[in-house]
Amino acid sequence: MQIKNRNQVEALYTWNLKDIYENEKAFEEEYKSAEADIEKIPTFRDTMMKSADDLKTALDFYYSVALKVERLYIYAMLYKSEDNGNPKAQSLEGRAVNIYVALNSKSAFIEPLILSDTEKLTEFIEATELKSYKRMLSELLRRSKHILSEREEEILAKLSDAASTPKNAFEMLESVDMTFPDTLGENGENVPLSHGMYGVLVKSKNRDVRKAVFENYFGEFNKYINTFAATYSGSVKTDAFFASVKNYESSLEAGLFSAGVPTEVYKNLISSVRKSLPIMEKYISLRKKALGLSELEMFDLYPPIVKTKEQKLSYSEAKTLVLEALKPLGERYSELLNRAFSERWIDVYENKGKTTGAFSCGMYGVHPFVLLNYTNTLDDAFTVAHELGHAMHSYLSDEAQEYHNSDYTIMAAEVASTVNEVLLTLYLLKTETDKAKRAWVLNHFLESFRATVFRQTLFAEFELRVHEQQESGEPITAESLNKLYKEINEEYYKGVKVSDLYSIEWARIPHFYNAFYVYQYATGFSAAVSIAKRIVETGDTKGYLEFLKTGGSDFPIEELKLAGVDLSKPETIENAMKLFDETIEELKNLL
Repeated sequence: MQIKNRNQVEALYTWNLKDIYENEKAFEEEYKSAEADIEKIPTFRDTMMKSADDLKTALDFYYSVALKVERLYIYAMLYKSEDNGNPKAQSLEGRAVNIYVALNSKSAFIEPLILSDTEKLTEFIEATELKSYKRMLSELLRRSKHILSEREEEILAKLSDAASTPKNAFEMLESVDMTFPDTLGENGENVPLSHGMYGVLVKSKNRDVRKAVFENYFGEFNKYINTFAATYSGSVKTDAFFASVKNYESSLEAGLFSAGVPTEVYKNLISSVRKSLPIMEKYISLRKKALGLSELEMFDLYPPIVKTKEQKLSYSEAKTLVLEALKPLGERYSELLNRAFSERWIDVYENKGKTTGAFSCGMYGVHPFVLLNYTNTLDDAFTVAHELGHAMHSYLSDEAQEYHNSDYTIMAAEVASTVNEVLLTLYLLKTETDKAKRAWVLNHFLESFRATVFRQTLFAEFELRVHEQQESGEPITAESLNKLYKEINEEYYKGVKVSDLYSIEWARIPHFYNAFYVYQYATGFSAAVSIAKRIVETGDTKGYLEFLKTGGSDFPIEELKLAGVDLSKPETIENAMKLFDETIEELKNLL
């Protein structure tokens, strides 16, 4: 079926950006207003620290301007996402970026000025007038020991552009300069190989196709393995440099500090997942038997192990399914879901130039917007549930919190989206009686566990150990990276042959250039499993809904305690692993 142009898509299936600005004139008026307000920000420099009232006045004004600028940017970004080839949308986004830069430039003095007198800052934190800013000011004080002199911070700021070179070099090599040979297609033909095509063909039921795409794809990475080692080593050295000069004990502490996550949470995750590796070994054994293979290689971890074809599901059917599955979250949650579907918060189908994949974007004072590229599969219904989890989180946080306290962390975000996916899974397992369809759902759930908890924890352990090598003075080379990656994979996937070629997979992971980030997928999934299971078993949603309202008003570890999850303890991971084990047993019996 031919992909439609944007103007051919029925309005019912597009989001309504008029909810932000009624027309172009309204956008231009807000733009001019924001420009004028930005110029006024420096006038607060001489007065803002005179009293608590003065500081409140300055912060109130700054955040009112920041909200205008954010609204301009989100509108332009969403407009461009509809069709990235639209010149008008490109221009609007470019202007929105420019005004963001202007805001940051004119307001750069605010934090250093507040921190210039920590004694007065400590006094202001307790001032009644600044109650709503207590969290923000306390955070500044907490960060103060890692903030250097004005001159040193200026030097580090100037270095930041050069420090991004390893990541930029990786992106240019991996996304632009590298080309791949043709590979074997499903019908025996040669097909052009790309990053996207690798993701499709590695799931093929034909082992020859999987083997060919694996060897062609990783073979190309192997040609540049020393270059990839140099870029990743440069990134790790940069992390270690900034951690050291900013007075952190390690790169890990520096990476977790902004979210207030203790290093023990990261290490407990690795420890708990390692204790559960015998369960993964059981899953590997089931996969080997289901695929009829005497030996599994790493490319055999991706195809489905059930013969059932994925269920087709129209968007209308997906809406009904998601609404039913999420009913345990209560009437208010269901009411907001219905609004999202009926009031055009969602952009549903693919069109030419539209941004690929899916995302949710909150807009304070309006409502969230969700982008999909729906293709009528059950897997797409899971994506709908996932993105609406983010959307409801944004809506409830925005409703309960003032603007400056509304933005939640990635760790919290991954919980809200995954709870919805788990609730959808549990609903399908409760209602689906067809054994073949039930097996597909179980397989989908197990693969989510493997890819999100085990694989992301494997990544987390790898980057921790590489950073520890750097901090202990050990050289980082292609040989040392390959050896370490192969060793960890052999431990996590006991019973699977890890070839020398697969040992270079680290070279293709872009998240490694954003250190100590991926662990949040594993903690988020584990927390979500615990929360969803408790909601289904007890019907009690109060703590979870309170969590969704907290936004950025506290650290994510503390916010999650409202939902009954304590990530500082191993129980959350262990309980998730029990469900993983139970799901393996059920699928084993069905197969």
